Amino acid sequence: MSGAAAIRVAVPGGAYEVTVGFGLLDRLGGLLRPVTAAVRCALVTDDAVGPLYGLRAADALRGAGFEPVVFTMPAGERSKSWSEAGRLMEGLSEARMGRDCVVVALGGGVVGDMAGFCAATYLRGVPVVQVPTTLLAQVDSAIGGKTGVDLPMGKNLAGAFWQPLAVVADPGCLATLTDREWRSGLAEVAKSAVLDSETAFSALEADARALSGRDPGATERAVWMAASLKARVVSGDEREAADRECLNYGHTLAHALERELGYGTLTHGAAVADGMRFAARLSERVLGAEEEWIRRQEGLLDALGLVPTGARCEPDGLASAMRSDKKVRSGRVRFVLSRRPGEWAVEPVDEEILLPALEAWCGSFGTGGVA
Repeated sequence: MSGAAAIRVAVPGGAYEVTVGFGLLDRLGGLLRPVTAAVRCALVTDDAVGPLYGLRAADALRGAGFEPVVFTMPAGERSKSWSEAGRLMEGLSEARMGRDCVVVALGGGVVGDMAGFCAATYLRGVPVVQVPTTLLAQVDSAIGGKTGVDLPMGKNLAGAFWQPLAVVADPGCLATLTDREWRSGLAEVAKSAVLDSETAFSALEADARALSGRDPGATERAVWMAASLKARVVSGDEREAADRECLNYGHTLAHALERELGYGTLTHGAAVADGMRFAARLSERVLGAEEEWIRRQEGLLDALGLVPTGARCEPDGLASAMRSDKKVRSGRVRFVLSRRPGEWAVEPVDEEILLPALEAWCGSFGTGGVA
């Protein structure tokens, strides 16, 4: 693919387009003007992204007649808190942002979640636009309208579904990501290929080495594939009542690891990659998945640089953390499992299967580090 391309997300909460292409940040205002008559906009970013892309975004908005007011939060997961959300909404109020304004989220998943949550809550709802600047956000979190803040008991336990007016994904913004952040996003790309189809999985296998090296063409293809998958799933299930739950592949263990180790110890993507490896092994026990598929998925993760983290946790602690997951039903932990690319199922897993699987997984690592 070449040039900007649009993916349509058709949901009852409001249809919109995800536009993917190099150079879109400098066209931001022109891309937004057809979808909003707003003049004033709250440009929400963090103190890592703001110095890199804030001025370009603000200039692009002014060029299309917008009047941006910049709000900056500290970078990192710790900003997804009640106190930071309150500070942002108080700032919106002090700036006299009305219902005729638009919130523009410029940053990674934390900025997108926080800006989206505050937009959904402030004045009982003002429009939001997502401008993701990390790979993870471009392929996953910026699409679909899920917003939230973390609670002491777990990630994203408070939030709202609030669909954006538009998502503008410029892969050029990914050039400044650290290797750690880059690999974190690759986990969500791999997850998308597993869920999508044999065609998508094979294509990613072919592109894996180039993508690991940040080749522009491979990067654009990866963003397009994963964003397209997310758009299709969300269009069929806006509020995670059915098929959208498949997007949690690898995330049940990932969220438990993040909670047990402390948020920020592992990147989200590193935790998801570990979770995908665990889910594949669990798929063998529960669905009868073949060893060939397990090794194939592990080969893809390895090729993308997503090696096992070796994060050490106690099986009982992980199981306890999983019981606090939003997907638990009647006390049973639910996992997204896969038998082959494009074939998945959501299965409740009983303790007598889960605990031995966790013990085997935890026992498979030495003293390794985390990523």
